[in-house]
Amino acid sequence: MSPVFALSGFMALLIAGFPVFLVLGIVSLVLFATEGRPLVAMPQLFIDHLKSDTLVSVPFFVIAATFMQRGGIAKALVDFAYGWIGGVRGGIALVCVLATMVFSAISGSSVATAMAMGALLVPAMQSTGYDNRFSLGVVASSGTLGILIPPSLAMILFAVVAGESVPQLFLAGVVPGLLQVAFFAIWIVYFSRRRGYVGGKPMSRTEFWAVNRRALPAMLLPVIILGGIYSGLVTVNEAAATAAFVSILVSLVFYKGCTLSEVPSILADSVKATAVIFFITIGALAFGHWITSEGLAKHMVDYVVENDLSAWHFLLVINAVMFLLGMFLETVAVILIVVPLVLPLLAPLGIDPVHFAVIIVINMEIALLTPPVGLNLFIMSSTTGAPVDDVARGVFPFILILVVLLALVTFIPQLSLFLPELIYGR
Repeated sequence: MSPVFALSGFMALLIAGFPVFLVLGIVSLVLFATEGRPLVAMPQLFIDHLKSDTLVSVPFFVIAATFMQRGGIAKALVDFAYGWIGGVRGGIALVCVLATMVFSAISGSSVATAMAMGALLVPAMQSTGYDNRFSLGVVASSGTLGILIPPSLAMILFAVVAGESVPQLFLAGVVPGLLQVAFFAIWIVYFSRRRGYVGGKPMSRTEFWAVNRRALPAMLLPVIILGGIYSGLVTVNEAAATAAFVSILVSLVFYKGCTLSEVPSILADSVKATAVIFFITIGALAFGHWITSEGLAKHMVDYVVENDLSAWHFLLVINAVMFLLGMFLETVAVILIVVPLVLPLLAPLGIDPVHFAVIIVINMEIALLTPPVGLNLFIMSSTTGAPVDDVARGVFPFILILVVLLALVTFIPQLSLFLPELIYGR
């Protein structure tokens, strides 16, 4: 079957409303069947990839994110951020960026981050006079930090496919993540001054110290997770399990955002979210295996060598390709399809895989905000009841900011490689 026909079928199924994992699975099965390849090898392919030790951490991080969202941890982080910067001009929007950064340092999930912050902060911004689209755009865009700030589920999936070190990938996302926070904050302050947005009501000294004390258990979570990993006390999997356990404990004991009787249902929701990730993984693995078996990776390597392409040429092209793919595919699917295809090209071009991982993740941040499949757009719409079109208009300035960040990270590798080289001496 020709790639053009396969792509046409792929797009037709997406337009028809089929879930992404089904589209990937159906197209892959048809491709293998029409070419007479034995399908019996597919289950073994899935087992070989899904038995990865690294993937064990995924369900634990999902559990931690779910309890953070529903157990009161997110509200404690928002109150903490509000106490420090809520009173300045544009303060509530800045609170969103700061609280999201800390939330991301525990959850690793963009979806959970956007859902938690959307329910808390969009109404607060709207009641203070912020434009509806701006409020939606701030929360949806800040939620993308969940896959860049460590720990990141996207980085874990990249590590599984590329065989890279998860701790090094986590470190690579720190500086770009802080740059994203800074760029968002600069835009928010500028826009707020132009529109005349006021800050929130300042807290009294008593209230300020009260919200700081209340936030302490939540603030300790990223210290436990990342501190445990980089001190060598725990592995990534052990850190993920610890994050899940501590999130449950903190939600039940300190914040009482959920009761013991609600724990099974919250765990069930976490299992469903994890299953979605793994189903997309299976479909993407099948499709990626067909691409590899067709020899497309080898053809790409030969083309690069024969035409003496430079690294910056390649990175420009791959950024454009990932932007287009991200408009139609889930983050997980893009990573699992693109990485195996282009991985053989990185060494001939002198591109560090850790640097490339950050490029992919920032592309996926943009994908989360771009229609028609931008997941954060629909998350914000379902959380707040706002039309998807309003969310899409609100995120547009932040997409431009992410494009600027992508350009900087793409062509200044040290922004992502500085910390891994400093800590691990790459």
